[in-house]
Amino acid sequence: MTETLSQATRTKIGRNAGIIGIGVNLALFGFKLTAGLLSGSVSIIADAVNNLTDAGSSILVMLGYLIAAKPADREHPFGHARMEYLCGLFISIIVTYLGIELFRSSFDSLLHSTEAASYSVVSVIIMGAALVTKLILAVFYRRTAKRINSESLKASAMDSLGDVCATGAVLLGMALTPVFGAKIDGIFGCIIAVYIFVMGVKLILESSDILLGQAPDVEMVKNIVGRLKSYNGVLGIHDLVIHNYGADRCFASVHVEVDADRDVLESHDMIDRIEVEIRKQLGIDLVVHLDPIALNDPRINELHMIVHEIIDGIAAQYSSPVSMHDFRTVFGKTHTNIIFDLAVTSEFPLTNDELVNAIRGDIAQKLGEEYNAVITIDRDYTTTRY
Repeated sequence: MTETLSQATRTKIGRNAGIIGIGVNLALFGFKLTAGLLSGSVSIIADAVNNLTDAGSSILVMLGYLIAAKPADREHPFGHARMEYLCGLFISIIVTYLGIELFRSSFDSLLHSTEAASYSVVSVIIMGAALVTKLILAVFYRRTAKRINSESLKASAMDSLGDVCATGAVLLGMALTPVFGAKIDGIFGCIIAVYIFVMGVKLILESSDILLGQAPDVEMVKNIVGRLKSYNGVLGIHDLVIHNYGADRCFASVHVEVDADRDVLESHDMIDRIEVEIRKQLGIDLVVHLDPIALNDPRINELHMIVHEIIDGIAAQYSSPVSMHDFRTVFGKTHTNIIFDLAVTSEFPLTNDELVNAIRGDIAQKLGEEYNAVITIDRDYTTTRY
């Protein structure tokens, strides 16, 4: 579970993790390069270069935390915390490029190698110790990433696990070289390269999702919604929008429905209390918009029930959730305007115009042509219905 830590503490932990990664990977690079040069193994040299790149990635992790800790300024009013995500993306790109280069060199070795590499006991010991060391580093990165909720350290943990597999493949190739000859070194070099490339692409996609604005965590949405609904006077909520500007830099807005007959000062006081307590309890800067709704008008309640049944029918027909909010009516001598908003997911099969026309047709059929529906379509920004 992620701890609640100050920005200074997170920066210190992230920086220290980067320093440890730099030291470990530089040491592994030196030992593996020595073993690779002595044995003439392209797969060991490739694995050594991989560790050198990991040292560069650790430098990015460390720099990312230092920049992310900078306070907000005029050009960046939400702070610099997203630099962690950018560093995670840079690390992923480096890993992917490394996979391409390793495949090129390993394939060249596969085509032209005629003499099998000569492995000594020292080489085997070095590679075995390197595997164990990388496994320990991966566990360290993973636990630290979970502790401080760091995307860049998550990427480094995945990278380290990839190195464990790569080094394991090298060791297997060393064991099989006496049986299969010179080509086996190039084959395992290609296998390692493909694995590193695939892992790099996966990390790029994960980092890009965050930077592009992925849907907020389901548990976070449920937590916010549950707390909002716990307040006496909150009749309903909608239009919850959450923006993430880095770890512990979360901003959100939501519309809260209240009884229109309730004293507006009481409702406003409740909204202020919600904003303060959500910030204190969840660390989220929440802005709440007040939506008064009429509860005690029999005509409005009857129209609300009829329209609600129509919308539920359409939702069931297309097997996709649709919810209504901000329902109000304007009664006139010749016609009545029924005004409301609809929240639908981005996967809803109908376009906005098709959905509006379908509902208007059903309202006209059930209530008559004098009832005019004024509908605004909202697309949900979360994956959780509330």
